[in-house]
Amino acid sequence: MDPATIGLIAFGVMLLLLAMRVPIAFALMGVATLAAFAIFAFRTGTFMPERAIRATASLVFSNSFDLIHSFDLSMIPLFVVLGNIAYRAGITTAVYNSARVWLQQLRGGVAMASIVGCAGFSAITGSSIACASTMGRICTPEMLKMGYDNRLATASVAAGGTMGSLIPPSVLFIVYAIFTETSVSKLFLAGILPGLLTLVGFVTVVLVWSALDPKVAPAAETRASASERLKAALEAWPALLIFVIVVVGIYGGFFTATAAAAVSVVATTVIGFAQRRLTLPELWQAVRETCIQSTSIFIVAAAAKIFVAAIALTGLAPALVETVQAANMSFSMLLLCICLVYLALGMFLDPIGIMVLTLPLAVPMVESYGMNLIWFGVVVVKLLEIGLITPPVGLNVFVLANVVGRAAPIGAIFAGIWRFLCADVVVLGLILAFPAISLILSEGVK
Repeated sequence: MDPATIGLIAFGVMLLLLAMRVPIAFALMGVATLAAFAIFAFRTGTFMPERAIRATASLVFSNSFDLIHSFDLSMIPLFVVLGNIAYRAGITTAVYNSARVWLQQLRGGVAMASIVGCAGFSAITGSSIACASTMGRICTPEMLKMGYDNRLATASVAAGGTMGSLIPPSVLFIVYAIFTETSVSKLFLAGILPGLLTLVGFVTVVLVWSALDPKVAPAAETRASASERLKAALEAWPALLIFVIVVVGIYGGFFTATAAAAVSVVATTVIGFAQRRLTLPELWQAVRETCIQSTSIFIVAAAAKIFVAAIALTGLAPALVETVQAANMSFSMLLLCICLVYLALGMFLDPIGIMVLTLPLAVPMVESYGMNLIWFGVVVVKLLEIGLITPPVGLNVFVLANVVGRAAPIGAIFAGIWRFLCADVVVLGLILAFPAISLILSEGVK
């Protein structure tokens, strides 16, 4: 059997298993192993399984070993534990409280504060789903109690949570860097301006929505004094310090991304104990949760590495590149097709699953046109952000629905999401049209 045919069958089986809700790690590893076995068994033209056993085992174990011993992979548990400790130390809550004091006099101000709080949480933890879950518990009940429309109260948090994928540090950027062999530090810096543009876009949505339909957000009842604003701003200094360590440390060449993560974890722990907001039992719980979350990511990443190696054996990527070049397709048309594929997959699959399925084929095509992989990484992560809130399966929406329960059904959340999706599409268009938005900060960084 031809390797390319085996590769196509493998992709089809993979999509079928994911549609059946088979855990992605098992689906990736199982399909990749069987595909590699079939390719090695048919290498001589006839089916000879005895020749495929050792080669398949070597592919599976060597790729898993290389990935788990990757230095860049150590960033994932570091940034995950950073987010868990920061949450238990009240650092992420302080960001929301500070934004709330400054914005509460505006109609829709608490919803805007929840978005800013999500951005602050994103700048610490790097996980969109964790951001939506945590900020949903903090912000949504308060907004609903104040009389906010449940569409605005929930959609603002669900959309705000997606910024965890783009604002550094980002787990998705780390995974992208590992599989494309690009610089994590450059990807982190490349995500800053697009992340801030997304923040501005979401806040603008709340501002315009509240102005056009005042019933969705109550009028401000109180105004904070200058001293209250100053106090609230000062209380958010730990989050700013962590962001400075990561961004300024990397940009200034003081730290690698991994070193910045390690220093941030130590700083967060010291601050938590110094402010008496963190206890030893809470620290242990944060470490325990990190072990569970990191192990899940590692298993998926190892399975994905095996899948990528198996796809490389099929020759699908170079064949696809040749097909695209033979069709004389413009880069704009190719990019449009890639965006449509990512948006379609984002409606049904989780971000890491989409990334490992598409990168083995998308990256060679983009490289054949001489495009910057750092910029393309930002485009991919932005598309994955959009998928997190795109119906019918927006993961952030379902996470938030589980948090708020009957107070806001899934239909109500999706009813408010479309406004934020419009802002996302505008930001995506700007990133595509002006690559400098992504590359200006990352230039000159190793």
